[in-house]
Amino acid sequence: MLAFITIALLVLLFIIYKLILIVEMREICVVERLGKFRGVLQPGVHFLIPFFDTVAYRHETREQVLDIPAQNCISRDNIQIIVDGLVYIKVMDAQKASYGIEDYRRASVNLAQTTMRSEIGKLTLGQTFSERDNLNEIIVREIDKASDSWGIKVLRYEIKNIVPSTEVVHTLEKQMEAERSKRAEITLAEAAKESTINLSEGERQEAINISEGDKQKQINEAEGKAREIEILADARAQGVTMVTQALAQPGGDQAMKMRLLEDFIKQTGDILSSAEVTIVPSELAKLEGFFTGMDKVTANLNGAEK
Repeated sequence: MLAFITIALLVLLFIIYKLILIVEMREICVVERLGKFRGVLQPGVHFLIPFFDTVAYRHETREQVLDIPAQNCISRDNIQIIVDGLVYIKVMDAQKASYGIEDYRRASVNLAQTTMRSEIGKLTLGQTFSERDNLNEIIVREIDKASDSWGIKVLRYEIKNIVPSTEVVHTLEKQMEAERSKRAEITLAEAAKESTINLSEGERQEAINISEGDKQKQINEAEGKAREIEILADARAQGVTMVTQALAQPGGDQAMKMRLLEDFIKQTGDILSSAEVTIVPSELAKLEGFFTGMDKVTANLNGAEK
């Protein structure tokens, strides 16, 4: 009797377990009745017909991240590189995800790999690094077209690593080293060129400054000489003017003659004292008396004419 009751309770619990279905918030369930699609159950409590209704598929409604394994790709410039990435998908239609494809996860990964190989083959090695964002968008667009019948949505694709082969890495390192050496040589050459130009400019400016200095010196000397000549000419002109004015005064002629006589006697005495051969009379007193007499004779003649 006890055994019968126990068996009955177990059967009842099994029937209740098959009758009540609790769908969690993070998933949706596809229910089949006698092997035929019945419907999609959203999160909550649902009642099933035991032994007729069964949960055929359970799908994650949250965004799923699928790891794309690393694979070898050949770029447009025939360089072998290893690429891996991540694809983000979300189930949008549970019925298509259940009956449209066998395994949408594996299909998404394989499609991402084939699309990646195809797109990498269109780019050079340098472009694969510089156009990663554009490459991600192209892969998302291509996968999304094919996955529409699968009931999923490809949200985005991210390339994790782009690694060239070891031989290519060594070649690139040598190329970069050569490029650095080239830039260093160019920099040194430019510095030497700038130094030569600066030196030549300095010498040229120095020569110009010296030439300008000599030119200004000659101009100053010429202006000084011209000024000196001008001052001397002005002084002589003033002297002549003063002499002319003095001669115009009463007794001016006599004073002028006396002044000339004194200068003549003085200069004659100087000449006689310094000359070794004398050709002029040495008795200056007689010579002075001679000129004095000549002045008197001239004065008498002038008086007689008046």
